[in-house]
Amino acid sequence: MRFMLNWLFTSIAIAIATFLVPGIQPFGFAEAWVCFAFVGLFLNIVDSLVKPFLTVISLPLTIITLGIFQLVVNSFMLELASYLSVNLLGAGISIAGFGSAFMGSILVSIMRSILDSIAEG
Repeated sequence: MRFMLNWLFTSIAIAIATFLVPGIQPFGFAEAWVCFAFVGLFLNIVDSLVKPFLTVISLPLTIITLGIFQLVVNSFMLELASYLSVNLLGAGISIAGFGSAFMGSILVSIMRSILDSIAEG
């Protein structure tokens, strides 16, 4: 149940980021909400499987930058989720560059936190 809720919150956060950040657009054969759902699914999977490994590897840079480098890791996770959803399922989001991915990942993180806090209570 928690996975489904995280998937829903991530998809909503990606939809909001898509409308607010220039350079991020729905891409593929499907309706926009399907694109957001695909990217949300892949972002949850990537956050569960790949992000812990990258966080450990990037720990020295994260310590040196006082945590700011974690935003770069989050940007990479969003890019990777977008790449996987477009190439494996044919629908997702198109990210124009690192700046768009950076701003999008910040918005997605903020929105996920807000939605999680609302759901908890």
